[in-house]
This record gives sequence, structure tokens and C-alpha cells, in this order.
Amino acid sequence: MAALGVLLFSTKAVIIKLAYRYDIDSISLLLLRMLFALPFYLAIWGYHYKEWRQDPLSKKQVITLIFLGLFGYYLASYFDFQGLTYITASLERLILFTYPTFVLILSALFLKKKITKTQLISIGITYTGIVVIFFDRDGITAGDPQEVLFGSLLIVISAITYAAYLVGANSLIEKVGSVRLTTFSLLISCSAVITHYLITTDLQLFHYPKEVYLLSFVMAIFSTVIPSFLINEAIKRIGAPSVSIIGSLGPVSTILLSVAFLGEMLTFTQVIGALIIISGIFVIGRAK
Repeated sequence: MAALGVLLFSTKAVIIKLAYRYDIDSISLLLLRMLFALPFYLAIWGYHYKEWRQDPLSKKQVITLIFLGLFGYYLASYFDFQGLTYITASLERLILFTYPTFVLILSALFLKKKITKTQLISIGITYTGIVVIFFDRDGITAGDPQEVLFGSLLIVISAITYAAYLVGANSLIEKVGSVRLTTFSLLISCSAVITHYLITTDLQLFHYPKEVYLLSFVMAIFSTVIPSFLINEAIKRIGAPSVSIIGSLGPVSTILLSVAFLGEMLTFTQVIGALIIISGIFVIGRAK
């Protein structure tokens, strides 16, 4: 379940890069993703409406769900989509994969959980891998150095906001259930994306080639709806540490898909850097 969710999530960056070839901007693509996903979450909400109405959420839980929706699937996705206009899908996935280190840091800051020596070593290993990748300018970090740096910073922000979502979700998932948490947070996220689009654009959403809508639909179903439930249910069943270890499949899958469908090039140095990052995250998962 966790492995399938991770593999499906890993296709998102590749689909986004394919869609960008048709000159669509990031917020329009994000909106299409959410619009295609929205009916499925509304259907799930409708199916469970009577059940959930009998067990109303507390005010604190509602506030937490709003926070999760805004950070986990709105801000994290927005910065991710923006970052991918500047960097490759492979680099995006490797940087985004550092989110477990931010989970540790945020847990230490807000939940007063101490970071162990092993976890500190793991963080050091992870960022060593990132430095190794940026040191090589011929593969997935090729291009305008300023654009690569700016895009990478956007993905780092995405990783931080996604980590904030996970920290909040971990404390709430046992109380409200994985399906309810996923459905409500995604509905809130959809509302935020629609609002963002209405404020910042001129409502020209239906002039793109049919390939854009097909890619958006595929991304909504196979990179959003299905994996969002699979991952949250996996966290509930086997715990976040085990899921984070299985998550090591993500960057490898994205890299292989990027080489196959986007023609991205990987150098030996960057393969070594990727392995270092994955090793660091694996150690974090084992240390939790």
C-alpha cells in the first residue's frame, strides 16, 4: 500500500514537466489538477456525511484541518509547481525528499521532541548528498545557475510546508481517521487553489491543447486522489517511520521516469549524490 502510494506520487513531477511543454502556467495547471480531483473528494464526503455528522469535529480539530489543507496540499503543491518551472523533475524529487529532516526539526521546535545523535548524523548525510549533486553542473542541475538555485529554494519551501502537514497530520490521524483527514484537508486545499486562481488570473482556462487536460486528469487521479488515501492509510497501519523508509523508492522512480519520458540526463556524480540522500533518509526512518 505504501509502496504503491509512493510510486504514484513520484509520477507527479514528470507529468507536470510534460504539461509545461504546452505553455501552461503553474497556477492554472495546479487548478486543473484540483478541479479534476474535487468531484472524487466530494463524493467521498457525501458517502460518509451521515457517519461523520454523528461524530462532529471539535473547534480545535477544524482549525488543525484548515492548517493541514493550506500547508499540505495548497502551499506545498504551489511551491512545488512553481519550482518545477526552473529545475528538472529529478532534482525536484531529490530536494523534496529531504522533507523527513524538516519533520524532525519541526517536531523538535513545536512538539519538543529531541533530535537524537543518529538523527543529526542522518540530516548531515542527506545534505551532503544535495551538495554533491549541486557540485556537478552537467546533469540534472544543468542550466542557468540562478534559475536552478531559485527553483531549488522553492522546492525546499515546498518540503518544509509538506513536513508541517505531516507533523500536524500525525497528531490528528488517530482521532479523526485517515479518510476523513484526507478528504477534509484536500477539500480545503481545493478551495484555496480556486480562490488563488480567481484572484491572480483572468479566467482563461479552456484554451489549452487537449493533452494538458488529459495530463491534468491523470495527475489528479493517479498522483493525487489514489496516493493521498494510500499514504495516509499506510501511516495509520504501519506508522510514519516505516512509510518514510518505503518512501526511498520515490526519488529512484522519478529519476527513472524522467530519463525515460523527459530525456533528462544523470551523471555518475549525481547518482552518487542521490544514493547519499536516500541513505540519509533511510537512516532517519530507522532511527525513529
